[in-house]
Amino acid sequence: MEILLPIIVQIITGIVGGQAVGAALKQAAMSQLPKILSGGIGGIAGGTILGSILSDPETASAAGGLLSDAVGGASGGAILTAIVGAVMKAMKK
Repeated sequence: MEILLPIIVQIITGIVGGQAVGAALKQAAMSQLPKILSGGIGGIAGGTILGSILSDPETASAAGGLLSDAVGGASGGAILTAIVGAVMKAMKK
């Protein structure tokens, strides 16, 4: 369970971040599936990157690790969803 919890947190917060960006950027006109997929994938990537940057194995705590997973997941999901939305908008032209 220790291995799956950070991934689950990253996916959920990535989807939340992706949905937030999708709602803010309505001109991209993305359906739910691309927002969910790009948010989840971006959440895993962002959470992993931020977790590896901020984690110190000697001082790591469970709460700090989950916080970096959540923040990294939300920001990664939002960033990747914005990129996918911009690409989809450019392809429609």
